[in-house]
Amino acid sequence: MGLFSSLLGNAGAVDKEQLAKEYEQLLTEHENIEIGFKLVRDTFIFTNKRLILVDKQGMTGRKIEYLSITYKSISRFSIETAGTFDLEAELKIWISSESNPSIQKKFNKGVNVYDVQKVLAKYVLQ
Repeated sequence: MGLFSSLLGNAGAVDKEQLAKEYEQLLTEHENIEIGFKLVRDTFIFTNKRLILVDKQGMTGRKIEYLSITYKSISRFSIETAGTFDLEAELKIWISSESNPSIQKKFNKGVNVYDVQKVLAKYVLQ
């Protein structure tokens, strides 16, 4: 993930083994990381059981919020692919019956947004 893309708020993919090592204390027994992405300071992780949003707060980033969202609470989601002049793809997730997307993330062009969609579809559509 390029620094310029990162500063614009676009997420890039992170190695699953690196995420598993860094966030092993969050994972339950038999929970595995499917795919993960990192922004400048924040990370979001799709496991086989839930979506984990890691929000580093404050100037130093020492205060961290871990938000866990079960796939059954996701009512719908959409992806928008990157275009010729639009350099990022976008993911929107709606939680329960909210009318506006609760989560919106942008991905740099190096991320295959279809991989994100496959993981969500696999677990949300069960």
